[in-house]
Amino acid sequence: MELRHLRCFLAVAEELHFARAAEKLHIEQSPLSRTIRQLEDDLGVRLFERNSHGTRLTWPGQVFLGEARRVLATAEQARASVRAAASGYRGLLRIALSDGISQPRLSALLARCREEAPEVELRLTEIPLASQLKGLRDDLYDAGLAKSDDPGKGLVAMPAWCESLVVAVPARHPLLAFRELPLSEVLRYPLVLCDPHACEGCSRQVGKVLRAVDREPEVVEMVATHDLMMALVAAGYGLGLATKAQFAVCRCPEVVARPLAGEPPTLVTYLLRRDEEPSAQLAGFIGRLNSA
Repeated sequence: MELRHLRCFLAVAEELHFARAAEKLHIEQSPLSRTIRQLEDDLGVRLFERNSHGTRLTWPGQVFLGEARRVLATAEQARASVRAAASGYRGLLRIALSDGISQPRLSALLARCREEAPEVELRLTEIPLASQLKGLRDDLYDAGLAKSDDPGKGLVAMPAWCESLVVAVPARHPLLAFRELPLSEVLRYPLVLCDPHACEGCSRQVGKVLRAVDREPEVVEMVATHDLMMALVAAGYGLGLATKAQFAVCRCPEVVARPLAGEPPTLVTYLLRRDEEPSAQLAGFIGRLNSA
């Protein structure tokens, strides 16, 4: 089995169509089919079923898909590490980002790392929270930043920073008569919230804030980015909930930020990592995170 077999398998598994997979790989369909047959012969199982209705993965094929992705990712990381070493780097940290990490806080952290540990390469990857947790367990990432404090078995979470939650209100909205917004008043209006699939940890924390009032929120849109949230709020679709930092970065003049009344709720960003002694590079990163 060679890496080319895995790349061909991955292309067919993603397209579920041999002709499209061959086009994606810039090869003819005939050699692609031969490569898949060679792989199936080597493994002793059928990876695909083909009939008049199309192509689909068998159960062994579905299992092999996850392993193939892991092996190819590891091979790519090895290639990148060698290139980084040749460029003068003497360490590598693979950091996964999920849940819409605050740009100002992340920028300050990266600047500090670049100043204090320029020999350590930081490789950042934006992925959904579920993929981050799996990648941490599979040693595809050294650490992650997300808004989840419950990473599950084998992983630990430590608070990285807290940010105040504010309400994004369209200009000329009646709620702007309040300097601070009671949550009960906010829930009288439709809301634009983070999609729980795209921003799982953020959605959980915001949901916990909303459950403090005994009133079911009317959610008109679920969005994957805060830029889209602000665009919909500006257009009058509803109110949004975001951190001060996220609101400041969007810079949408048609939207006004208002704090919630009482003790302002916060969203917490956590550093996630495997439950083991961190490497020297990761320990240094955690130290800079704590003092940033």
